[in-house]
Amino acid sequence: MSTPWLLHDNKHSRSLLLLTWKINMCINIDNNVNFELKSGFIHLLPTFNGLAGEDRHTHLKEFHMTCVGMKPNGVDEEHVKLKAFLFSLKGAAKSWFFSILPGSIGTWNAMKKIFLEKYFLASRVANIRKEIYGIRQCHGKTLSEYWERFKQLCIQCPHHQIPD
Repeated sequence: MSTPWLLHDNKHSRSLLLLTWKINMCINIDNNVNFELKSGFIHLLPTFNGLAGEDRHTHLKEFHMTCVGMKPNGVDEEHVKLKAFLFSLKGAAKSWFFSILPGSIGTWNAMKKIFLEKYFLASRVANIRKEIYGIRQCHGKTLSEYWERFKQLCIQCPHHQIPD
């Protein structure tokens, strides 16, 4: 049985591998980790175009679920995500990815951080942080409703930088 991560030895596969290697120059991962992405896996990835109405958190969650579900044995989840992330981007988001300084991304958390910073305006972060700091239990609302509203604000902006 063939794993969806391994490319078959044909012209298309070698081209895809070469493309992956050339494009991921901003990604700096251990060269000793040797696995290849198969086009079937790439087609399963969610896409993000960088448009105003797109939810970057949903994209990251769906991307995570796909990568975890398809992760080959013996390969670190972080390496899978770093290698596959480019293929989940389209349009303006892919152009942005190409503009990242070569060799500047070494971890999945760093990639996630720079992605969220790019596609989540600082003013929006500030507004949500202000809402989180000022949240109060409204008159007539249960503690459970208040807690759900608080958690929803935190989910909207996981990089709010408010200590637990």
